[in-house]
Formats: sequence, structure tokens, C-alpha cells
Amino acid sequence: MKWTRSAGAFLTVSLLLGPGAHAAPERILGFGPASADAELQNEKSLDASINPSDERAWLQQLASEPNQVGSPHDKANADFLLAQFKAWGWDARIETFSVLYPTPKSVSLEMVAPEPFKARLSEEPQSKDKAALPPYAIYGADGDVTGELVYVNYGMPEDYEELVRLGIDVSGKVVIARYGGGWRGLKPKLAAQHGAIGCLIYSDPRDDGYWQGDAYPKGPFRPEDGVQRGSVADLTLYPGDPQALGGKVEQGAPRPPLSEAKSLAGIPVLPISYSDARPLLQALGGPVAPASWRGALPFTYHVGSGPAKVHLSIASDWSQREIYDVVAVLEGSDYPNQWVLRGNHHDGWVNGAWDPLSGTVSLMSEAKAIGTLARTGWRPKRTIVYLSWDGEEPGLLGSTEWVEAHRAELMRKAFLYFNSDSNARGVLYAGGSSSLERLVNEVASSVGDPEVAASVGDRLRATLKVIGAKGSGGESDALFASAESGGDLPLSALGAGSDYSPFLDHLGIASLDFEFRSGANDGIYHSAYDTFEHFDRFGDPGFAYSATLARTVGRVVLRSADADLLPVRFTSLADAVTRYVVEIQKQWERERDEAKRVSKLIDDGTYRLAFENGQALQPPERPAEVPRLDFRPLSVAAARLRMSAAAFDSAYARALTTEPQPSTGQLADVNRLLLGFEQTLLLKSGLPGRAWYRHALYAPGALTGYSAKTIPGVREAVEQGRWSDASEEMNLAASAIESAAKRLDEASSRLVPRIGMGNAGVRPTPTPPPDN
Repeated sequence: MKWTRSAGAFLTVSLLLGPGAHAAPERILGFGPASADAELQNEKSLDASINPSDERAWLQQLASEPNQVGSPHDKANADFLLAQFKAWGWDARIETFSVLYPTPKSVSLEMVAPEPFKARLSEEPQSKDKAALPPYAIYGADGDVTGELVYVNYGMPEDYEELVRLGIDVSGKVVIARYGGGWRGLKPKLAAQHGAIGCLIYSDPRDDGYWQGDAYPKGPFRPEDGVQRGSVADLTLYPGDPQALGGKVEQGAPRPPLSEAKSLAGIPVLPISYSDARPLLQALGGPVAPASWRGALPFTYHVGSGPAKVHLSIASDWSQREIYDVVAVLEGSDYPNQWVLRGNHHDGWVNGAWDPLSGTVSLMSEAKAIGTLARTGWRPKRTIVYLSWDGEEPGLLGSTEWVEAHRAELMRKAFLYFNSDSNARGVLYAGGSSSLERLVNEVASSVGDPEVAASVGDRLRATLKVIGAKGSGGESDALFASAESGGDLPLSALGAGSDYSPFLDHLGIASLDFEFRSGANDGIYHSAYDTFEHFDRFGDPGFAYSATLARTVGRVVLRSADADLLPVRFTSLADAVTRYVVEIQKQWERERDEAKRVSKLIDDGTYRLAFENGQALQPPERPAEVPRLDFRPLSVAAARLRMSAAAFDSAYARALTTEPQPSTGQLADVNRLLLGFEQTLLLKSGLPGRAWYRHALYAPGALTGYSAKTIPGVREAVEQGRWSDASEEMNLAASAIESAAKRLDEASSRLVPRIGMGNAGVRPTPTPPPDN
């Protein structure tokens, strides 16, 4: 599912790398050279067992037929994965869930004025198999509507503000939006909120077609009939089965009526190709679209409304389907009740070679290599759980249902959930919990890039330096400075769009997300062109980066599973929280200054005189006055966390280098505290209006979708002008950050007393992870 961007998109998020190749892992893996040597030998064994030829053969088989939920090949793939895990020595099973999965019965789109046109609504067949569903938007409403057409650019909040200035009202009309700018499901949601009766979403060639490069079959980008399928459920409320209402529906129990499923779209929605969109857009009149709204089709873009009028009809089968999660377990020898989890989904929209099976074959390589290692007599100290999810594409169905089914056990036992989705030849991307930043940087610096004589971390650092040297400003300059400094770079904050969300956002389980990115799959994302042939030509010829992903993720899994002391550091988290607080305060200052400027322009009549894009514009709505906000609660909490994090990291470093080494009891005490650390950052009542999202630091933006909002309760209250909410959310977030600091203080006390004080004194009973 995860939305991927153009080849340079890694500059829009924080990335990581290590300052150089390291021969050995840091001594987080045990206490003494023998432990580090053993870990290096395990990693050599891992590398030797990973074979790109295996991955190519697996991908060819897995992507040989359409494998969306409910298709025969989806179940066949689950059975194949189960058999492989068992053959590699894992204790494996399939867990089945029944979920709401509507499919189209009939779909039609035609222009009825100013001249007739009937949309094709199909792609050039890439397979002889008939199991593929036609392009559609799952969880959009059924309906039969006719109305004038309005072009709304990306259909995001700022676009509707611009329409008001242009004097355009979408009420009672059908909107057409281009893909991009935000989560797909927000486009019909916002359209309905503004009174629209239907929503079309098309792929403009400027964004992922011939404007970006050669279109398929000559190149990798979207051809004229390519359609991006996808879910339009409001995943910013909750993921999973819409009828679960953000909770758990017992299998076989009565299900709530569809009218209570608030994440379903309220109007009919249809994705179309730019071939079908072209005559509709070309027939629009009204104002010329603003310059930033214009795509790459060869005509002048107008906004409407009319004279184009369209008739849209959608009827669906609102049945349930079974989904199949494959679960494979390798029980730990020393700490079996501490879990390291690794997942990737196996369902696609059609054949799904890029998304998700390019990630699945790397996961399979890791599992095979770890199984091979286990046959030598080695066992991980912690339990390793490998998971192949079903139903991710419709809305994280498989992972969310599984997390709800195992909720209590996960909150007691899970240390880390490691996710991937797609993968390709390219530069390393990693996002996740900041406490794992040091571990990830160490691993990135220890894995060789298959194309150059350097680590994947070195290559990323070099890439950031070259691009940042152009001085383009903004975040690229900041990343350039970080790359030049030689220190660790921060992990990207995770939003939503893949299976880490129920673990991190809902249960507070530390999470990571890795892939190598090229951008070449943007053009065939969620389309019938996402095939083995396309990936083999344009994705990762030779499957070298598929193997590299397996080696990279495999190291994180092994080091996390075998570390005597859990491999976390918290200065990086404290730095991130401090940065987030400063960003929100600057956002408040911008909102205050903009409100003053706009109000002044309204009062002095400037808007009435202004002339822009060849026409007079309406003045915007007067912004509300921005009150003062007291940021001291957040600032004090962030400062407290910095002190606690520095003390813990110092105690951790001394524990690795100072005699006597920690006792088994000390390690157990500290690990119990660290295991549930991320849960201290959960908000008891969740975020305003979307209680499923409970993490105080991370959530997908309510009006952006995939991309993350950090300290979201406060940030979104500031962005949306909910000032009383901002103060309340600030206190709640500060309380969560204070709780995290207290947990670190307690963990430090388990390590510090033994240094210079012996083991004298009675230690308090360790605080268990919260039940929540």
C-alpha cells in the first residue's frame, strides 16, 4: 500500500546512515569479545544463505497471477509461504480472519454534456488470468449520480480554499482530482464535506507518467491507460475492517451495520486513467486553473464547473472475504517471552510484483537464512516471529485484525516490529522509533552496497551531500549539514500506509520500516502493470538490492534477538522531541503572523483590488485571531527527557565497558523496563476525534494521510486553529513525555548503583509495562 514517490523523494524525509563501515557490531550483543565474534559469525552465515536467484524465482511464482484478497492466487501464495517457513524449520501456521471486502458488480462513467463520451475504465491486459478485478476504489459508496464537473487539483484543503477565491462551489457537483498531494481517501472525504456528490481520481502524466520519464513499455512510468487502484477508507480514523469500528469483531459474531462504519467514503469514488480523464478535463470551462494546478496533458486546464457534465454509476457486492495471515515462530532460548517481530504483506491489487512481493521475497530470504542458522544448533535468545500479512492493500486488514486478536500478549512481550513493503534498486530509506536510531546506523554502516565499494550507509551519506551541495534550501540543506557532520542521521517519523501502524500508533510497540527506493514504481503503482516483467526490467535487475535488504533487515533482527541488553538509546529520541516542540512553536508563530497579514489585507480592501491569474479574486474568509500559547509544559517535559536520556545512555555505555558486568538479574530488570518503554508515550484517550491513534509523538496527519504528524495532538490543533484544544493537548503530550522520562530514570537506577557502589541497598520492584 505504501505510497512511493519520485526518485528524489528521500529528500523529503529524514534518513539515516552510519559514518563509515564497521567491522564489528557494537557490544550491545553481549558482554565481551566472544559475544561480538559470535554475532559476526552469525551475520556471515546469514549473508551466505541469501541468494538473489532464490528471490527472483520466488517473485516470478508469487506474482504469476492476480493476488488481491479473495482471489485463488492470494490463498495459494499464503499456502506456499506456509510450506516454505515449515521447510526452513519454523513453527508456522495460518491465522484466518473474515473481513468486509466489497468488490464491483457494475461501474460506468460517461460524459453527457457538452458531447457524449464513455470511459473505457480498463487497462491493457497483462495476464491471461481472468481473476483480476477492474480498477476501482474499495470502500467508496455505491451510487448513481449526474452532475457538472469541477477540477479540484489534488483535492486537498488548500485547493478548496483556492476554489472559494475563484468563486467556485462544488456543492451538488462531481469533482475530479489528480492523484498526489495527500492520502487517496481524503479526496472523497473532503469533496463530500464540501457538498460534492461524486469523486473521480485520475493519474496525471506530470506526476507519474511521461513527464517523469519514458512510459511503459519503453520505460517504467505509467502508460495512458494505467489506473491507480486503492482504498478510500478514512484510515486517519482507524485502519482495519471498517465494520470493526476501530476495535475487534469476534469471528462469527453479529457485525455492526454499514451505516455505523465511519471510515467508509460517503460518496461514489472512481479511479481513472489519464486517457479517460483527458476528454473530461478538456471539456471544462470556467476560470483557467492556477499555474500550480496544471498537469502535463496538452491543453489548457480549466476549473469548471461545466459545461462538462458526467454520469457516474457504481454498484458493489458488500460481502465478507477470508484473509490469511502466515505466522512463523522461532522460540527464544533465554528470553522466550520477549519478541522481535518482522512482517511484510503478500496481497496486491493485481499481480503486485513491486508492491508488495518485492519486499516479501527479501523477508523470505531472511527467514530461510535464519532457519539455516538454527539448524547448526544456534537459537535466538529472544523469540523471533515472522509474519506475512494478507489484506494490507484495502486498509491494513490482516495486521490490524491480528494485533487486536493478540493485543494483550503483544503489549507484554513485543520489543520491536520491523516492517517492509516494496523494495528496489536505490538508496536506503528507514523510518521508525528514534530509540533504535543507533542500532540502525550501526547496521547501515556494516552492509555493503552491491554497486559500489562502500556501505549502504556511506552511499546514502554521499547522496545527501551531493544533492545538499546544490543549496536548494529547506530540509535538503539541513540533511546536507547532518551528512557533513559525520554523526547519526535521524530516522524518519512514521505516519501510516503500511503494517507498522497498528503496532506503533495503537499499541505503542517500537517499530522500524526499511526499503531501498528508486521511484521507478511510481508509474505503475497499484495498476495491472505491476508485474514480474516490469520489476525484472526496471525494479532490481539481478535482485542485488533484494538480497541487500534481506542482509540489512536480517542484521537488525539478529542483533535485536541476541542482545543481552536491549539495543536502544534515547538521546536521539530526546533530540527528536525537542525538534518537534520547536517546529510546533514556529508553526504557531507563522499562523499568528499570517492571520495578522490576511486580516490587514481584508480591512484595507487589498483583496478587492487584486488581480491574479487574469481575473479578480474573492477575499478569503477572515482568519480567527491567534491567541498566545504557553509552550512551557512541552518545553519542560522535553528538557526533562533530555536529562533522563543522557543519564540512561551514559549508564548504558558504562555497563558495556566497566567491570563488574551486569548480573543476570540486573539485565532482566532493565530489559523489563525497556520492553514496554514505547507504551509510556501512549495517550489514554487517544487523539481528538480518532481515539484509535494513541501515540503522543506519531500519527498520520488527519488531513494528509500517509505522511506523519509529530506530537500530532498539539501540531494539528495549532494548524487547524483549535486553540483551546492546543493547550489541553500540550498538557497531555507533556505528561506522556514525563512518563517516558520516569521510565528511563528507573532503568538507569538498575545500572548505575552497581558502578562504584557495588550491589548494596534494596532496589524497588521494577515497574511492568502498562496494561493500557
